[in-house]
Amino acid sequence: MTVLKSPSQREFVAMMAMLFATTALSIDAMLPALPRIAAELTPNDVNQAQLVISLFFAGLGCGTLIAGPVSDSIGRKITLTICAAIYLLGALLCVLAHSLEMLLFARFLQGVGACGPRAVGMAMVRDLYRGREMARIVSFVMMVFALVPAGAPLVGQGLMFFGSWRIIFVAFLVFAVLVQSWVLLRQPETLRPETRRRLRVGLLVQAAKELLHHRIALISTACQALTSGCLVATLSSQQGIFEQRFDRAATFPLWFMLIALCSIAGSFTNTRTVVHYGMRAVVSATYAGQLGLTLIILGLDASGIMPAVLVFPAHILWSIGIFAMMGLSMGNLNALAMEDLGHIAGFASSMITAVSTVVSVLIAVPVGLAFNGTQLPLMIGVAVFSGLALALMQLVKRPARIS
Repeated sequence: MTVLKSPSQREFVAMMAMLFATTALSIDAMLPALPRIAAELTPNDVNQAQLVISLFFAGLGCGTLIAGPVSDSIGRKITLTICAAIYLLGALLCVLAHSLEMLLFARFLQGVGACGPRAVGMAMVRDLYRGREMARIVSFVMMVFALVPAGAPLVGQGLMFFGSWRIIFVAFLVFAVLVQSWVLLRQPETLRPETRRRLRVGLLVQAAKELLHHRIALISTACQALTSGCLVATLSSQQGIFEQRFDRAATFPLWFMLIALCSIAGSFTNTRTVVHYGMRAVVSATYAGQLGLTLIILGLDASGIMPAVLVFPAHILWSIGIFAMMGLSMGNLNALAMEDLGHIAGFASSMITAVSTVVSVLIAVPVGLAFNGTQLPLMIGVAVFSGLALALMQLVKRPARIS
């Protein structure tokens, strides 16, 4: 049997970034297609098209409940392969969907398949790194991975020049096959045989109890849910805001690219600061900055004090802050949660990702559906979410378990 040689750290980072990008591409490339989907499948209630984004996140969360424990038992690579097959089936059904209900079911299934890159990929990073070094690696991954969603809406819009919105799902099929092939051909299994855990209900219950008694993991999960809630709500509303509030639907992909590229500074800054200041300090400062920026812009805009010429630039600046917040917080929160949970890395990663994702959808959907042609409902929601996350981070003093 041929033994694969481990890739360099740079290749590993790039590989993980492309795995994570499968999820980002599946979300962001759909944004320009939402008006066409609404016109074709739900013309009487165009806001329902936002559920194409939300149901993907819901499937993503539910799938991770299974992917992590399975990967702890049978290995990371085979679990990724199974998830890839589910993802491809979901994408194919999206191509064939002729009703909103069918499309939403297919998107949920596609989200279930996308749980592999997210949860199992994070467990693979934890297999090889831990603590601040893990946070640093995750930040590099997030920085590279951010380049994909930056251009994803432009790719989606460009693909629709050659066909309907369904052609975007064909592109998803091709991208997923290429990335999965890269992993299979280049990355050795990261979970050593002696560390695998048999897939027993009793062992899962034991691991769940350990996770539920870990204060840092619980706080991290809640903060990740609130942070992801900000992102899901923003993604759901952003196309409508550009179209109805600013009359810039045609140039939305270009502005989205600018926002995403500028937000890479968040991940880059984290790689430079997390080792020196620590994960807790960086995350707390990030939430404080986002909350302050949101309240200032929200107050100026709602009161009418802000000059009309500055409203759009202020929204762009605020949007950059939302995406930068992901790069400055999510990797650190994952590393905080996983620092003492290496022996149940797959299960812990799955539980944390699943719970935080499902909760983020539950809190973000009302914000998205409250869209009224302005950015005010979104900004109010983000202010609440980031404020709660900041308050929770004040409870993180040192690694500890609930007694």
